[in-house]
Amino acid sequence: MKPSFARLSLMTAFFLAAVAPPAIAEVRFGVGAPITGPDASFGAQLRNGAEQAVADINAAGGILGEKVTLRVGDDGADPKQGVSVANKFVGDQVSVVIGHFNSGVSLPASDVYAEANILQITPGSTNPKITDRGIETLFRTCGRDDQQGAVAAKFLAGRGFKKIAIIHDKTTYGKGLADETRKSLEALGVKDVLYEGINKGEKDYSAIVSKIKQSGADVIYWGGVHTEGGLLLRQMRDQGVETPMMGGDGIASDEFAAIAGPGVEGTFMTFPPDPRERPEAAKVVAEFKAKNFNPETYTLYSYAAVEVVKQAAEAAKSLDAAEIAKTIHSGMVFNTVIGPISFDKKGDVTRADYVVFLWKKGPDGKISYYQM
Repeated sequence: MKPSFARLSLMTAFFLAAVAPPAIAEVRFGVGAPITGPDASFGAQLRNGAEQAVADINAAGGILGEKVTLRVGDDGADPKQGVSVANKFVGDQVSVVIGHFNSGVSLPASDVYAEANILQITPGSTNPKITDRGIETLFRTCGRDDQQGAVAAKFLAGRGFKKIAIIHDKTTYGKGLADETRKSLEALGVKDVLYEGINKGEKDYSAIVSKIKQSGADVIYWGGVHTEGGLLLRQMRDQGVETPMMGGDGIASDEFAAIAGPGVEGTFMTFPPDPRERPEAAKVVAEFKAKNFNPETYTLYSYAAVEVVKQAAEAAKSLDAAEIAKTIHSGMVFNTVIGPISFDKKGDVTRADYVVFLWKKGPDGKISYYQM
């Protein structure tokens, strides 16, 4: 008598179960960042921070007993490429995204994640619109540009600067930061003598340097990242313009000094107190230094984002994005490498801790940024 089809199927199932490798439970994370292109130094920070956090979490048993795996998506600091990365993460069934860095990339990518119920925590996108839209599963471990713009304006006005030239790179981040600083300056009774945008990726800024000269500005406020900002500053110095510059967190990279040259000394910058100096970060900083990587600026904000997800998931006893988000919104305090943090209903950190740094030579003769 021939075996029935049902019996054959049952036998096949038993055979496949016997020879198939055991399934491995995992929590899939993604890092969306500019791995290549002019902002790649920031991409490296996000990637290395997340990778180290995942390695440390897995060594301690994972999240709710499940191993964390990490996928990296290169958005090239381009919004369209960022959306492609987001869609690929959806296809790969990623449940948590750390990123993106650029606000102009995070904005469209976040819509994709929200629709797919993917939890997103950005360590570096500071434009207020990121969280003002009310996406329940979207958070950031960094601050907001309206916060650092207010700190910059108060500092500039307090220093007695009267003629301020505001230059930005026309990006969501750069123009947004410039506009927030301009708004805060106007509230303090200080009006700009020049407000101009330059094109990202250009190499010759002679025309804008001439306008800065003609404006009689006694300080330049830069809204943008270190690449164009450094080049603009170098060309200003080459053309005899010694006017000091101030920028935001987008110039918080030692590459800024490498691009700008020795004329970078005396530049002001807003950024939170250096997280590398926090006692909570000592062990992790040592791990990075052992790998010859300097965990500056957003590295530890990326590491902290992973810590928040782990702690929230374990408090919620769930890996569902909506449940984790509810816990993060609850006011729970998370113990991270950047210190204890909690989040408001928008998804922003509740502490606003921007301070002013000065670029100058350190004891080793190297020009870097030091808190004033």
